[in-house]
This record gives sequence, C-alpha cells and structure tokens, in this order.
Amino acid sequence: MQYRRLGHSGLQLSALSFGAWVTFGKQVGRGAARELVAAAWDHGINYFDNAEGYANGEAERVMGDAIADLRLPRDGFCVSSKVFFGAADEPLPTQKGLSRKHVHDACHAALKRLRVDYLDLYFCHRPDPDTPIAETVWAMDTLIRQGKVLYWGTSEWPAALIREAADLARKHRLHPPTMEQPQYNLLHRERVELEYAPLYGEIGLGTTTWSPLASGLLTGKYNEGVSADSRLGQEGYQWLRRWVLGDAGERRVERARAFTALAAELGVAPAPLAIAWCLRNPHVSSVLTGATAVAQLLENLEALELDARVDDAGWKRVEAAVR
Repeated sequence: MQYRRLGHSGLQLSALSFGAWVTFGKQVGRGAARELVAAAWDHGINYFDNAEGYANGEAERVMGDAIADLRLPRDGFCVSSKVFFGAADEPLPTQKGLSRKHVHDACHAALKRLRVDYLDLYFCHRPDPDTPIAETVWAMDTLIRQGKVLYWGTSEWPAALIREAADLARKHRLHPPTMEQPQYNLLHRERVELEYAPLYGEIGLGTTTWSPLASGLLTGKYNEGVSADSRLGQEGYQWLRRWVLGDAGERRVERARAFTALAAELGVAPAPLAIAWCLRNPHVSSVLTGATAVAQLLENLEALELDARVDDAGWKRVEAAVR
C-alpha cells in the first residue's frame, strides 16, 4: 500500500480507501461487510468512508459493527462521516442541512453508529444555501475543539465557497477546511484538475476522490445495457442511472466502450486501470473504492502496481480513448 498526506496536513491516508456508499446496508450485510473491511485492512487500507445519508445511517451501523468485530486498533485507522442530507427518507427541517444544530446532532449520531469516540474526517456533504457559511465553520471548529472531529472538509463544494470558508476560519483563528471529496474519473475531471487547482497551494487542500469507475461505467458493465442486479438497476437509483449514463451529447457509454477495449488490448482489467489513472494525479490524497465482494476489492488493489506497468505512451492512449 502507498500512503499519502491529506493535503498539507500531517495525516497519512492509504492511497486507496474503502467506502460504503450504495453497498453497505443495502447490497452488503454484516457478514460480508466484515469480510470486506478485514480484506481492506489486511492489504493496508487505513481509511474507511461513510455518511449519514448512506442507507439512512444503516451503512454506518454496518461499518461500525464490522470495525468493532475485527477489533481494529483505533490509532491505526481513520473513519469519516458526512453531514447534509440527513438520515431519514423525509428529514424534518432540523434533521438536515449545515446548521449548527444539525452539524452537532449528526456528528454525535455518526459517532454512535460507527461506535467510535471521534471522527477522523468530517465532511459537509454539499453546500447549504440556507445556512451562513460562518455558522457551519464555527460549528465544525467547536467539534474539533471538543475532540469529536480531527479534520473537517467539504464534498462537491465550488472552489469559491471553499475559499470563503478558509478565509473566514483564518480571520477568526478557527480550524479551516482541510479536504474536499469530489467526484474524479476519466469522464469527470474538470473540477479537480482546473477549478480546485489554486486551492492546493493556497490553503493546502487535500482530496479524497470518489467514483473512480464512474459508478461502474468504466468497468464495461453497462456497455450492453443495464441489468436488474447492477447498481444502476437498483430500486430508487433511477436518478443515478440518468446521471451515470448521461445524454447522447456526452457519449459516456461510447467513451467507456473505447476505454474497456483499450484495457483489453493492454492486457489489464479496466477497473484497476481507471483507478490507477486517478492515482497519477499528485493532488489526489486517496481514491475511494467500493466493493460487494472481496474478489472485487482485490482487483481494485491491482491499481497500485499499474502506474509502473503502463508506460507513458500507454497512459497517453488511455487519455485519447475517452476524448
């Protein structure tokens, strides 16, 4: 395993991390979750990601139980949660957003579900237009000073809002955001590579990127359509299907087919190749991966070896395949 600093902080995260989105609490039960977390830990993964909104908190319960059952040393792993969407199908006004109350309540609920005394990383899952940024920054600073959170950050925030939060924190001598969790893959790269570019140096922003496989599109599983047992075929995820497949003008399926064809020509599996491409970006602190089976997790880990196996000409062909 490789380990990378989270931006300019001193925290060392595994280059590949393991998350529970869509899988834990829905497709993956407690037994399988324990096997997955154990395999991840045995292969050097030290960062496990979650959110209050994943299966309305059930994903955090499953992950927390798995970590507790395995008796992982608390000083050896990092765990995160995210706040914004709430943990109910129809959350009440005070059960969602980034108000001081919900940030506080959601943190304590996540601690209980994950069965830990503190969160290593705590993300504002989306911007909240109904809450002043100053209120959220103060709320996060309070949790850090209470020892409930070590690092706080954002997920899918515009660069301008991240900079505003950082400037406000420094003005009042509060803890600024340390990291951002954006989508990043071969089909979705502008925000990480262009919009956030000034922030890496200005505020030392780290990134824990998600969806390296474009929700499975880059593995080739949707090259011939969507099956009922796939992630995009799951009940309640019609919005994800529209978002992943895109419209005709984006040519996302066509570009994915070209990528998987090239992976076959190079003699490598498309999933680790797509993940390895993400790892080549030095501003990526950790790439979040997910899995429903240990074999899938082990295949993803092959990405760690591919940068050396694929030469510069090969990586240029990867870039050209998805244009």
